[in-house]
Amino acid sequence: MALQPTTPGYRLGFVSLAAAVIGFIAGLIAFILYNLIGLFTNLAFYHEWSFHFRSPEGNQLGPWVIVIPVVGGLIVGVMAKYGSDKIKGHGIPEAMEAVLKSSSRIEAKVAILKPLSAAIAIGTGGPFGAEGPIIQTGGAFGSLVGQLLSTTAAERKVLLACGAGAGMAATFNTPIAGVILAIELLLFEFRARSFIPLVISTTLATSMHLMLLGRGAMFHMVPTDFDIPAGLPYYLLLGVVCGFAAVGFTKLLYLVEDQFERLPMDEFWHPAIGALGLGIIGYFVPRVLGVGYDTISDILNNNLAWKLLLLIAVFKSLALVISLGSGTSGGLLAPMFMASAALGGVFALGVDQIVPGANLAPGAFALVAMGAVFGAASRATFAFIVFAFELTRDYNSVLPLMLVCVIADAIAIRFLPNSIMTEKLARRGLQTHSEYEANVMKQIKVGEIMAEGVVTVGPQETVRSVADRMASDPRLVRHRALPIVNPDGNVVGIVTQGDILRGLEENPAGDLAVIDVGSRSLIVAHPDESAFDALTKMLMNNVGRLPVVDRKNPERMVGYINRAAVMACWGNHLHEESWREAGWLHRLRRDGMRRGELRAIEGTVIGVGEDHLKLRVQEAVEDLSVDFRVVGIRPGDHVRVSFQEVDGQRVARRIEELATRQ
Repeated sequence: MALQPTTPGYRLGFVSLAAAVIGFIAGLIAFILYNLIGLFTNLAFYHEWSFHFRSPEGNQLGPWVIVIPVVGGLIVGVMAKYGSDKIKGHGIPEAMEAVLKSSSRIEAKVAILKPLSAAIAIGTGGPFGAEGPIIQTGGAFGSLVGQLLSTTAAERKVLLACGAGAGMAATFNTPIAGVILAIELLLFEFRARSFIPLVISTTLATSMHLMLLGRGAMFHMVPTDFDIPAGLPYYLLLGVVCGFAAVGFTKLLYLVEDQFERLPMDEFWHPAIGALGLGIIGYFVPRVLGVGYDTISDILNNNLAWKLLLLIAVFKSLALVISLGSGTSGGLLAPMFMASAALGGVFALGVDQIVPGANLAPGAFALVAMGAVFGAASRATFAFIVFAFELTRDYNSVLPLMLVCVIADAIAIRFLPNSIMTEKLARRGLQTHSEYEANVMKQIKVGEIMAEGVVTVGPQETVRSVADRMASDPRLVRHRALPIVNPDGNVVGIVTQGDILRGLEENPAGDLAVIDVGSRSLIVAHPDESAFDALTKMLMNNVGRLPVVDRKNPERMVGYINRAAVMACWGNHLHEESWREAGWLHRLRRDGMRRGELRAIEGTVIGVGEDHLKLRVQEAVEDLSVDFRVVGIRPGDHVRVSFQEVDGQRVARRIEELATRQ
């Protein structure tokens, strides 16, 4: 037997070690970015050289506050035009695009320019968060490590995701959410080969956060009554509100982006124009400027009046879509958290005014809305359920978070074909996964789908005799290859229709033995292998079928498998997903149906005659009359038969082939 070629092995230990290095780097980058934002904020609004992180809200600049964001927008425009346009936007779609389009390769300059441009944009008043840029920057460093070392595209994708997840964890001190976010938005798989490196990188990145930025949750929230189960009806309503808020915000963001693209001027000026709109809003509502972590804490602790909450919900959203739609650099998460938390607070205060005795806690509803709106908009609901919990460390929040987030997500799925992350990619013609599932072909064994009792040929049979058999024997009409088996029952080769034709071209008389024109270097499968492994062997060796041999006795053939049989696994899976079996009520109703009504059953063909068709339907055998010629249907085929009851006999009217075992 020929040596079985294999794909390069995935090096879990190597990737895990590289992930540890990336975790440390991402934690350090988060610390540097955090301090850069503080430095630029102090320089722009307070004219001080200080790394102390504070909000631009307390500045005394008056109308000059309108100009500062414009200066920042001009600087970002220069960096985007002469550096890299990959720095524009909030970072996560760019990381996803690298995975989909560039085999997880990100340019080195992006790792430098993205955090610097984000720090400038936020430090000059941009209403953004640091998480999107740090996710893209961490992902860029992960990709660079993968490019520096010799890695496969699969290994490099995991390293990119490790950097992105570690960046998220290091920014917000949320290691679990960092892992889940990387899985939901970048990997779309839950496998040990990616999960182990992800946990290592986010753990070390969070450790760096604890060392450099201190312990404790990102936002401190006083103990709050989440009012479960009495408050469930209000949480249900909040889920609906958050779902439509996610839909509206996503549509508004891309509407504004489309309007900027229509402007009759160079894209260089777009960030400055967006910054001018931001400056005007910031002059009248100063709390919309900057990241706004302190404002989020105030909302969660119910320190703001409902009028201010309403202003924040409206104008923070407006400032964000104008700024980000202009193509500047900054993250979505923190500003959407602020706007949605304000929305949740207004909702609770409004219900308290309308419903006497409701006594809803605005902080509780603010926290739940904070996770639900962004989770629904990004289609990373699970990540943001965990994220909102990790931010506050209040376990009582889990139940309302779960309920509100999934309701909002269901509404977003109904009205948004793409998420806020993937809409930009879809416009570029890139389709992203929205969900992931187990590969059904890895769950099916070759022994379950292989054909047994396959027709074989002897090694000394002539090419002419085999060609005549292929042309005349109905059992061989669909076979494109036949195993060559010696008198001892051992498989010694395989001959295809192409081999037979070439043999006849060389010797028109067809006197050559099939063993001389067939292949003796066999690629084989084993009954205990998965269908996925068998298909991999076919693809790697450019063959369409494999003899199945006993692992203990590799010369004894026990079956035969081809691509059609492997793909039938997927067909059966689709059948399970789409075919709705008749329930008890339907069967009772069916028994009372009038005679002659057309019905249908599905099953596997076990016998075909001139006037009858025998099917195995689950554990029963159905015998149907046929009054037309059955063409192309063989035992082993999976079919759907439409029939009528005529004088107590089921008469087939139509036969549809669903899957075949050739």
